[in-house]
Amino acid sequence: MTRVLVIDDEPQILRALRINLSVRGYEVTTADTGAKALRVAAEHKPDVVVLDLGLPDMSGIEVLEGLRGWLTAPVIVLSARTDSSDKVEALDAGADDYVTKPFGMDEFLARLRAAVRRGAASVETDEPVVETAAFTVDLAGKKVTRRGAEVHLTPTEWGMLEVLVRNRGKLVGREELLREVWGPAYAKETHYLRVYLAQLRRKLEDDPSHPRHLLTETGMGYRFAQ
Repeated sequence: MTRVLVIDDEPQILRALRINLSVRGYEVTTADTGAKALRVAAEHKPDVVVLDLGLPDMSGIEVLEGLRGWLTAPVIVLSARTDSSDKVEALDAGADDYVTKPFGMDEFLARLRAAVRRGAASVETDEPVVETAAFTVDLAGKKVTRRGAEVHLTPTEWGMLEVLVRNRGKLVGREELLREVWGPAYAKETHYLRVYLAQLRRKLEDDPSHPRHLLTETGMGYRFAQ
């Protein structure tokens, strides 16, 4: 049974999500403060987290950062904030998706199912350590080393690299990559990909202007070559 942790300080939302998820076979736990959320997450090890940004004791971003220190489960942010800077901050902090309140239950459930599938796929990788001639990616440990030293990547850089490495040898379309890393609202923001891929190449490739591993397929997407 898939374990879902719902973190929100609005009782009616907690109740609605608990009922709708429970009747669909999910095991639901709830928390109405950030401190309780971190404690419950440690106790129950959720498969997916639903997180409101507006909590009474700490910001949702702080909770997200606390979870991301050890939890690999996907996190769906719920928020009444519609400003793009709030979305970018949440996604950069490690959120997998961003749902704006008020939301339709059918759409939310579809996004939850997608997040659960991504989380399951990330756990089922058959090769947690992937080596290239220039760098090594530890998917389980979420770190990259180059010439024996760990390379610091931002959460967004790691997210992009992780998607490419998990699909090694396969073409990953631009919109697919944007949805996976930034969320559905960013599926057309292709300039993000150019910026972040250039940053990854500078950090990881021996010759960033002639990359061997992080490849661009013009007009289609990107590919990781081992």
